[in-house]
Amino acid sequence: MNPSPTAQVEKQYIGPQPGLQMKMLMSKADICIGGGQAGAGKTFALLLEPLRHKDTKGFGAVIFRRESPQITNEGGLWDESDRLYRQIGAKDNKNDLSWTFMPEKVKVRFSHMQMASDRFAWDGSQIPLIGFDQLESFESIQFWYLLSRNRSTCGVRPYLRATCNAVPEDDPIGGWLTKLIAWWIDQETGYAIPERGGIIRWLIRVNEIVHWADSKQELIDRFTGQLPPEDILPKSFTYIPGSLEENIILTSKDPGYRANLLALPLIERERLLKGNWKIKASAGKIFNRAWFRSILPAMPDDVISFVRYWDKAGTEGAGKRSAGVLVGKRKSGRFLIAHIVKGQWSSANREAIIKQTAALDAIRGKPVEIWVEQEPGSGGKESAENTVINLAGYTIKVERVTGSKVTRAGPLAAQVEVGNVDIMAHLGETQDDVSALESFLSEAQNFDGVRGFMDQIDAASGAFNKVALSSPTKFVEVW
Repeated sequence: MNPSPTAQVEKQYIGPQPGLQMKMLMSKADICIGGGQAGAGKTFALLLEPLRHKDTKGFGAVIFRRESPQITNEGGLWDESDRLYRQIGAKDNKNDLSWTFMPEKVKVRFSHMQMASDRFAWDGSQIPLIGFDQLESFESIQFWYLLSRNRSTCGVRPYLRATCNAVPEDDPIGGWLTKLIAWWIDQETGYAIPERGGIIRWLIRVNEIVHWADSKQELIDRFTGQLPPEDILPKSFTYIPGSLEENIILTSKDPGYRANLLALPLIERERLLKGNWKIKASAGKIFNRAWFRSILPAMPDDVISFVRYWDKAGTEGAGKRSAGVLVGKRKSGRFLIAHIVKGQWSSANREAIIKQTAALDAIRGKPVEIWVEQEPGSGGKESAENTVINLAGYTIKVERVTGSKVTRAGPLAAQVEVGNVDIMAHLGETQDDVSALESFLSEAQNFDGVRGFMDQIDAASGAFNKVALSSPTKFVEVW
């Protein structure tokens, strides 16, 4: 018999685990930021924090994520709060993504702040507890402005709690956070300094510059005479690093989670598994040519499907190149970089070569699905539509790309690093003086997502991401 929909949720013990969760809940700092590594139980600690004041009349909390879907996605903030707050008898309101704890009507709300200007929606608010989940995804102006809304008349001293993952200091969004917690991070290795974790320091922000001291009085003495007394208001601050090993509940229920992190490309693995705040994309760290250990002299006969992905450019001569990379999936589960066409062509010549390549791919005897990247803006849309019309009779799809080049290259880089990607010795004709294979390996070695030619890697990454999820399809004849 199925349980009644009104059946009570089974009661379970609710409390922090030793390590990051316990330290965050015990911290007396005005601002406490926890994290640096994935799987440390940071979000659960953030959700536990409001419960200490659920019976305090007038108390309330708002926990922010940068985008609304991040709150309601499977396993996200809302799902986690449902498993936690419902056990305590809180009432949910999915319309405003909030929970209310009776009898004092204490409300915990989840909200997004996608645009920097969204911070103004909180003008006039008094929020005793402000939470940021994944603080590195917010801009500094959002953080500091919301701190001004951190006010309280309920008797609970206003405070802020946040979680984060590691990003480098030149990250265009979260680099400010890396600089803010620099004292707690080894500036040589990028890893947290264990003995500094949880130590409270004091800060004051004057003309957008953060000044630090080891005590509140030190800052008061430093700025006495420089600022009006009512403006000398130091805040206590700390950073608490966490690790996956501390989250016993997660590692026991999902022992494969660590393997998932180990399978990430080097950059993401260092950040998410080890909490490295210094590592960043650079030549040889995303792809290393030595990782391409299997170079095949002839096409294997066990390829079950192909994807040809085009990264297009419309400039003839100097400038960005166009590239179409053919990637195959093999029965063994391995992948194959099979063929590359690239060059600097005018729009008309490029479309002619794309069509010619499609015709040659069609006689390979294997399914070849064609994808073309759509660049942002109306020009990119028109260019993609022209290619679709040009390839009438073939299986062709358009992708509007999102995320950074490094992020899109991550899945391919992870498979290359573990030796799961073969590459053909003869990749195809190019307009370069060097061989096609050497050209690709050189571009892979120097790829950092910012500088130099990246068209072959962009196209190879796009093709890999599609073929890895594909299933064999029927061969499509040319009309």
